[in-house]
Amino acid sequence: MTESDDERRAKGLPPAPALPGEEPERYDPPKPVQVSFWLWVASGVVFIIGYAIIFFARGTFIDQLIRNNTNTTATPDDIRRGTTVLLAVLLVGAISFALLYVLFAYKARQGTRSARTVLTVLMVVTLLFQLVGQFASLVTLIATLLGLVALLLMYLPSANPYFPKVGRKAS
Repeated sequence: MTESDDERRAKGLPPAPALPGEEPERYDPPKPVQVSFWLWVASGVVFIIGYAIIFFARGTFIDQLIRNNTNTTATPDDIRRGTTVLLAVLLVGAISFALLYVLFAYKARQGTRSARTVLTVLMVVTLLFQLVGQFASLVTLIATLLGLVALLLMYLPSANPYFPKVGRKAS
């Protein structure tokens, strides 16, 4: 049996999640969730800056790739074009991830449990990309660290009750 909204409020918890078609009730999120939201925003901005730096400094990176080229079929122009396209795709990807961070952090700030889950998946993908990819820089690693701290704040014991399991409200 689920608790009523009055019982949840008496315990200092947010109301139960709204069912489809219901208007959600306003509730101030706990401090860790509020801080987490702003850390997600900062992480997204730093990611964009990090990949913009890599994109705009691509000349030195491309020169190094051309010097290390042992493939005789790839011309310097091929390497230059391919690397430029790859770095542009990475920049667009960073912008996309930053937008997803902000969107789902906003939804998590409203108490949506599934948004916290999506942010967890996004952070796992980000970590894998940072560990496996050759395009990580100090700036992008700082962005990843900010995202990790933001994610951990959402799983603190004081924040867990803010993300209740979806169920029918008690009548």
